[in-house]
Amino acid sequence: MTTLEQDRAEEVEAVDRPLSALDRCDSCGAQAYVRVMLNGSELLFCAHHANKHEAKLRPLAEVWHDESHKLNA
Repeated sequence: MTTLEQDRAEEVEAVDRPLSALDRCDSCGAQAYVRVMLNGSELLFCAHHANKHEAKLRPLAEVWHDESHKLNA
């Protein structure tokens, strides 16, 4: 497996990983409930900041992984 293939496999694995209490919002440090993959980079957001930035980021995002439903559980 080439380095590029290995990097891609790690990215796919990261996207599939459920978010946990250890994942923190890049904007405020609260628990992250949304993972956005953008140009090979991962951004984590709490539900508030995900909603705030969604209109701009979603059209550009490669992946929009939303677990905010956990807030209502």
